[in-house]
Amino acid sequence: MDTTKSSSEIYIDFSPNLIVYKDGRVEQLNGSVFVPPSLDPKTNVESKDTPYSLANNLTLRLYLPKNTHQNNNQKLPLLVYFHGGAFCIESAFSSIYHSFLNSLVSKANIIAASVEYRQAPDNPVPFPHDDSWTALKWVASHSNGKGPDDWLNRHADFQRVFFSGDSAGANIAHHMGLRYGLDKLEGVDLNGIVLCHPYYWGENPIAGETDDANLREKLDKLRRFTCPAIKGFDDPLFNPAFDPNLRCLGSKRVLIFVAELDFLRARGWYFAEILKKIGWGGHVEVMETKGEGHCFFLANPTSENSVAFLKKFVDFMNQ
Repeated sequence: MDTTKSSSEIYIDFSPNLIVYKDGRVEQLNGSVFVPPSLDPKTNVESKDTPYSLANNLTLRLYLPKNTHQNNNQKLPLLVYFHGGAFCIESAFSSIYHSFLNSLVSKANIIAASVEYRQAPDNPVPFPHDDSWTALKWVASHSNGKGPDDWLNRHADFQRVFFSGDSAGANIAHHMGLRYGLDKLEGVDLNGIVLCHPYYWGENPIAGETDDANLREKLDKLRRFTCPAIKGFDDPLFNPAFDPNLRCLGSKRVLIFVAELDFLRARGWYFAEILKKIGWGGHVEVMETKGEGHCFFLANPTSENSVAFLKKFVDFMNQ
């Protein structure tokens, strides 16, 4: 058997982001290198890695403004962030997320936890969501000031907690908000959810969404690769319109970012419309960035549009 040939056969070509080969290998095309935690000289934000699941060897990265150490009693809003990557690439420890969280923490003056979770193909959905809930329960264990991490004990204000993520990570943040609404986390008050270019989809195109058969087939292949137990895109994991528990979303404030040139754009707007119709009872806001594509704020963080994106994010948390 020619193993060289089989290992090079392409199953999904999602250039310029990733390629999935028929042997299950995933090649990330535009990813960034992993970076260690540090004191960032540009933002004066300090970071460290701490385990949240010893059984599965999982850690998260905490971020804290350096000047907070000068006041042991200072409490800051807490952001829990879930990275994107289609449930199969990227990491909380990659340089693009490390840089993004440093900037966000500095601008908003918050403490943040960026969650690393297991991914497909070895750990397909729902592993990313289950790991993320485990991380949230670990974070919540500090709400009484007696958890294992000193930063969270001393500086996290558990009455001002936010969930956020981008792309697949926004999908996770959405479902963490639902789990919070159904199961709660003792001592935690979820003040808001920020969904950045969320990964929602459906079996049939909606208004304003592409009907490109090639793209839709690629996405379906990607779903089968990362979520083999899910039968289609109308599963509530991807299509909130089919979720009977959606009105249980655990925050009454939701901010959705979409981008004009992102193929997921219409789904973000659609989700906002659904929330308004189902009797959820909260406030949802959508900010659309013109002339930009999917997760542009990570690829080009210093652009005018990225600066405006970050300002809106910060303002939402500081309301």
